[in-house]
Amino acid sequence: MAANATRSKPEAHILVFPYPAQGHMLALLDLTHQLALRGLTITILVTPKNLPFLSPLLSSHPSSVTPLVFPFPSHPLIPPGVEHVKDLGNSGNIPVMAALGKLHDPLFHWFNSHSNPPVAIISDFFLGWTQHLAARLQIPRIAFFSISTLLISIFDYLWNNAEKVKSLDEVEFGHLPGSPIFKQEHLPSLFKCCKQSDPDSEFVKDGCIANMKSWACILNTLDALEARNIQCLRTHLGHHRIFTVGPLSLTGLEVSGGGNSGSGSDQNDQVLNWLDRCPDGSVVYVCFGSQKLLSKEQMEALAKGLEKSGTRFIWVVKSGTIRQQEEGYGVVPDGLEERMRGQGLVIKGWAPQVLILNHKAVGGFLSHCGWNSVLEAIVGGVITLAWPMEADQYVNASLLVDDMGVGVRVSEGAHSIPDSDKLGRAIADAMTEGGGMKAEAKHLKKKALEAVSHGGSSMRDLDRFVEQLSQHGA
Repeated sequence: MAANATRSKPEAHILVFPYPAQGHMLALLDLTHQLALRGLTITILVTPKNLPFLSPLLSSHPSSVTPLVFPFPSHPLIPPGVEHVKDLGNSGNIPVMAALGKLHDPLFHWFNSHSNPPVAIISDFFLGWTQHLAARLQIPRIAFFSISTLLISIFDYLWNNAEKVKSLDEVEFGHLPGSPIFKQEHLPSLFKCCKQSDPDSEFVKDGCIANMKSWACILNTLDALEARNIQCLRTHLGHHRIFTVGPLSLTGLEVSGGGNSGSGSDQNDQVLNWLDRCPDGSVVYVCFGSQKLLSKEQMEALAKGLEKSGTRFIWVVKSGTIRQQEEGYGVVPDGLEERMRGQGLVIKGWAPQVLILNHKAVGGFLSHCGWNSVLEAIVGGVITLAWPMEADQYVNASLLVDDMGVGVRVSEGAHSIPDSDKLGRAIADAMTEGGGMKAEAKHLKKKALEAVSHGGSSMRDLDRFVEQLSQHGA
């Protein structure tokens, strides 16, 4: 479907600046692929160790996408050689955001010395300081959001009311559709970690507020999922330059044939063969993303819960360091794999998540509710069994469970140890649920596929963005 985008006459030269975290970067690279298909000339800024992420994109668009490699600026809280959030964990975002802010002046000088400088900047919302750079260069900046529209509005309110909010046990967002309420501990980690008068925190806060001053916003979501929240954001910003273009994973290089979809194919075959032997909708897929490592006690509680549920499962287990494994982090309890042979499959390390979620045997996804996982669950047409832990996950779980009715909460908290009896019942109940939730999940999948098909809402917004950028003089 993505390959059908038509190349228009040569268009403007733009700078794309991704943020070096998996969920942020991959979505923006998928967007960049779509913009290249629409004729834009693109320079994409990365630091040296993140350059390999661009290989599929550069191979597919050798004449229109060019890398710009800047050294990763030093920071006292970032070890030398670390250039990606996966090597630091969620707590590394503030220092990484602050470090990348040091590229403001080098970038300004690069623009001024370039014979054909970009006429617009598209940058991740964690790089809000690029709004100030764009204003200094007198060019439009477009903020790219790899999060839900609901979270964009929540962030905006939190940053602009920071001191008042931090004194509350729970925060009501009465100006948003449904007036959602979140406990203090369930607010986004980035906001909670920022400390008043800390220079890095103040820098992050300023950048997040600056996002709302961008000329336009591109969102990795879809109208059918967040219609009320999208309209609310448009009203708040006072313009219609908000472009919903998701799910971008359905429009990237993997889909249009340019990606490395063959990686891990032997394992893919093994997993798919196992799933082929399972009844439709009978398997729950269990995965907590690329960063979260479960403790020994959490691993044991989850293992017992899966066993007690009587439900078929595929459990993807992230492995830790040798020391973490010695302490039981990410270690599957002894005997589980033997006892569960036929009922359960444990995968250690990487797994073909999209392939699994789109298999007809899979009916549920036990997930931390990171935004990319949320979108992949929707595309797979499966219900979500939510165990939010940190970052944006409580907000995403609320959207799925409370707003859309395509999920249930089965646990919460990064360090909580669920009661295995209750967890087992929750999994069993959700997977045998009679129809409403599962039917809604299938309906949402249909809407997501329609959005990225020819003439769908997300494809129309991509075209509208390129057209408006051109009309702006960019």
